[in-house]
Amino acid sequence: MRRALAIFLITVITIVVFLVHQVYTLLTLLVEDGSTDAIHSAEIPAPNSPLIDKMPQYIPKIIHQTYINDSVPELWREAQKSCVDLHEDYEYKMWTDAKSRELVATEYPWFLNTFDNYSHPIQRADAIRYFVLAHFGGIYIDLDDGCNRRLDPLLSYSAWVRRTAPTGISNDAMGATPQHPFFLTVIEALRAYDKDWGLPYITVMYSTGPLFLSVIWKKYMSSGRNIGDGASGGRVRILMKDEYNRFPWSFFSHHQGSSWHGKDARFIFWMGSHWMMLTLMGFLLAGVVGVGAWWAWNRALLLGQQGKNKRREGGMWERAMGWSWRRGGKGGYELAERHEV
Repeated sequence: MRRALAIFLITVITIVVFLVHQVYTLLTLLVEDGSTDAIHSAEIPAPNSPLIDKMPQYIPKIIHQTYINDSVPELWREAQKSCVDLHEDYEYKMWTDAKSRELVATEYPWFLNTFDNYSHPIQRADAIRYFVLAHFGGIYIDLDDGCNRRLDPLLSYSAWVRRTAPTGISNDAMGATPQHPFFLTVIEALRAYDKDWGLPYITVMYSTGPLFLSVIWKKYMSSGRNIGDGASGGRVRILMKDEYNRFPWSFFSHHQGSSWHGKDARFIFWMGSHWMMLTLMGFLLAGVVGVGAWWAWNRALLLGQQGKNKRREGGMWERAMGWSWRRGGKGGYELAERHEV
C-alpha cells in the first residue's frame, strides 16, 4: 500500500509541476500590478504647463494608427480628429492593409508568410503596430482612443504601455523609441505564438493581442533587461488607469470600439471579471479529481490483489484434492488423478 501511495503521489506531483510550469507566466500576471514601473501622476506636468518644455524628448513625434484603408468610419473620426488636431507638429501615419504588408515585405521579409497567413484580420492589425514602433518609434493609438490632451510628456520615456484590467497590459496605446529592445523582443516572439486555440477571441488575444503582449512583457521583466531610462534605456514604463482616461487631465478618452469581438468574447469577459471565483473552483475541481483518481487507483489495486488471492486459493485447493484439469482431445477436458511417484 505504501509503495502504491508513493507512486500515485509522484505521478500527481509530476503532472501538477508540468502544468504549473506551462502556465507559470500567466499565473504570475494575476499578481503583477505594474507599480514598479508606473508613470506616477506627480511625474506628469499639468496640460499646458511650462514644465513640459523642460522635459527631455526620447520618443519621436509620430502618431501611428491602423485601418483597412484610408476611409475611417464615422464612428471613429471624432477620436482620430482629436489626436490629429492636438498634434499638428507630429507626423501622422495611417497604416492601411496595403501599407502594412508593404512594410513587412520590404523590411521584415522573414515575417511575411506569418503575416499573410493570419486567420483573423485583427491579428495583422495587432502585429503591424509592434513593427512600426520597433522600426520608426513614436506613439501608436487605436482608432477608438481619442486624445484628451497633448502627449508630449509621454515622449520623455524610452517606452511605455498602459495597464489594463483585470491584469497585464494593453496594446491600444503604446510608445517607444526606434529599435527599443522590448518591441524588438515582441516582434521576434510573434511567430512562436502563432497558434490556433479554437476560440477566435482566445486565438487573437494570445497570438498577437494584449494577452500575448502581457506574457512577453512579463518574460522581458524576468530577463533582467527592463532597466535603464533615457534614450537608450531598456525600461518599459506603465501608464496607469488614472493617467490613461479617467480624468480631465488624463491623456486619452475612450470611444466605442472593439468591433472584432465575437460571441465567445462575452464569455471570456465574464471569466475575467470572476477570475477569483473560477480559480477557487479550479482548485476545488482539482481536489475532487485527485480524490477520485486516488479512489480509482486503490480500487484497481484491491481488485488486482483479490484476483491474485483467488488464483492462489484455487491452486492450493487443487493440490489438496490431488486433482488437476488436463486438456483432452477434441477441445474437451478430462479429470485425471495425480499419482505420486
